[in-house]
Amino acid sequence: MILTDSLLDFFLETRKHSETICEPLEIEDYVVQPVVDVSPPKWHLGHTTWFFEQFILKPHAKNYVQFDPDFSFVFNSYYETVGKRVVRANRGNLSRPSVKKVYAYREYVTEAMKTFLQETTDETVLEILEIGIHHEKQHQELLLTDIKFILGNNPLLHAYSEKFQDHPVETHQQDWVTLDTRLYEIGHDDQGFCYDNELGRHKVHLESFEISNKLVTNEEYLKFIEDKGYQRFELWHAEGWDWVNQNEVKSPLYWHQIDGQWHYYTAKGLEAVDLKAQVTHISYYDAFAFAQWAGHRLPTEFEWEVASDFFPWGKRWEWTESAYLPYPNYTKADGALGEYNGKFMVNQKVLRGGSVATSNRHTRKTYRNFFHPQLRWQFTGLRLVK
Repeated sequence: MILTDSLLDFFLETRKHSETICEPLEIEDYVVQPVVDVSPPKWHLGHTTWFFEQFILKPHAKNYVQFDPDFSFVFNSYYETVGKRVVRANRGNLSRPSVKKVYAYREYVTEAMKTFLQETTDETVLEILEIGIHHEKQHQELLLTDIKFILGNNPLLHAYSEKFQDHPVETHQQDWVTLDTRLYEIGHDDQGFCYDNELGRHKVHLESFEISNKLVTNEEYLKFIEDKGYQRFELWHAEGWDWVNQNEVKSPLYWHQIDGQWHYYTAKGLEAVDLKAQVTHISYYDAFAFAQWAGHRLPTEFEWEVASDFFPWGKRWEWTESAYLPYPNYTKADGALGEYNGKFMVNQKVLRGGSVATSNRHTRKTYRNFFHPQLRWQFTGLRLVK
């Protein structure tokens, strides 16, 4: 790999876009952490900067002077190899460093990266650069979902932005795509960027199946609610049923029943539920129960991948029936970057596709996202299989 103008532009565009996402925020919004799964926007901005400083500038840029020695402790996420860090649940306690200082940190590191990258020919560095760019794009998705959770749990339900369309509608006719029984190849083909969890291209045998070319809509999901879907234990996994009852779940996240009518919080504020839009902010438990109610099931991640050429995708992360596991011959990278994916391959479900919050040039049909089955704050939806 060699540094090209397009790769440098990709880096600079990515750095700018994180800040563009935060433009609608007030200064007070940058520090809020309502729950452990949500990180404050200020932390995202600092962490994505720390990644470039920690893994490129400090080890490879001659005479680089660290911006602030405390920032490695403050903005390290989960890299045990790198050292101590602020506990995830305490990120919302970081009133300092200030937002102003975090933006100064971003500018400092971006400028240092520009200078260094114009001098280096080290392929290893450029490979880390590409990972770092996509790492920041992952956090751009998290920024949008975390900002929505922060504002959507504020009692005043303030809007985020009129520009962010978070409830799209599929206009094509619903149909079922049939795929035949045979061996299929799964995984990334090594052409272009991918994460290590997509590698280990291999064959899987799939029985014939039919998959919907459309995601489930709010209208369809509302019928499930009205048919007492959240009160019928037979539709749920035992663990899911416990989750429903312990958390008094009665609808997707952000839904509110007002004077007998369903509304939901969107990027534009509180609105009547658009029945034609794709349902979102549901857990794997919800998705499984809905599929049971509908008399169908969720696709496996392999079924989803081989069928993805036959329907539009990318507006919702789609729950699959697959556990997040390594592919054959999976190997983790050495050092800290080996902690990126492999150590999370337990107790999580695979999601495929991308969402309205996913940044440009950051998803592909082999991309494997993963979350614990109870989580709903991402833009998650479902597609059915017969």
